[in-house]
Amino acid sequence: MQVELVSWADVYLRCRYVAAKILKSEFRPDIVVAIARGGFVPARILCDFLDIYDLASIKVAHYAAGARKAGAARIVFPLNADIAGRQALLVDDVNDTGDTLKAAVPYLQEQAPAGLRVAVLDHKEQSGFQVDYFGRAVGLWHWITYPWAAIEDLTDFVKKLDPPPGSLEAARQALRQVYATCPDDATLRDVADRCGLWDGK
Repeated sequence: MQVELVSWADVYLRCRYVAAKILKSEFRPDIVVAIARGGFVPARILCDFLDIYDLASIKVAHYAAGARKAGAARIVFPLNADIAGRQALLVDDVNDTGDTLKAAVPYLQEQAPAGLRVAVLDHKEQSGFQVDYFGRAVGLWHWITYPWAAIEDLTDFVKKLDPPPGSLEAARQALRQVYATCPDDATLRDVADRCGLWDGK
C-alpha cells in the first residue's frame, strides 16, 4: 500500500484553494462543522480564510490508525451546536470511501440548517459521495496521512513490519519498501518513542 505524507504547507495551500472556491460560489456559510478528528485542523483554517467565528463539531467513527477500518461509519459524538436556520459548512480532511460523509450529512440535515455544503482537502474520485468543494482530486487510490495523524499512522505501519525494524535506518528502509513513503528523522524518532521497537537511533 502506498502512503502519502502530506506536509503542513500543503494542508494550508489546499485550505486556501477550498476557501477560494467557496468565496467564488454563491454559498456563504456562517458556521463550520468539523468532523472529528481529521476535520478539526482544516475546519479551523477555513474559519480563518472565510472570516467565520462559529466552529462546531461531530465525531464519526470509521477508520482507526494505519488505514484500519473500525466498522460501519456512525455518529459517536453528536453535534455540539444549534445549526437550525444557519448556513453550515461541513469539513473533513479526506473523502475516501464516502461512508463518513454519508453518515454525517443526513444527520446534519435533520438539524434543519438553511443550507449545508461539504468541503474536504482531498477528494478520492472513487468515493461514493460527491463533495461540494475540495482542494485536490485524487485519482489513484492510496492512503493519505496528514501531519496531525503522522505519528499515529506511522506507528501502526511500523508495528506491522515483519521483521520488526531494529533501528531508525531499518525502519526508514522498510517504510520506503512496503509503503513507498519516507518520513523525516524527527518523525521517525517520535514513532520510535511511541512504539518502543528500537532506541530511536
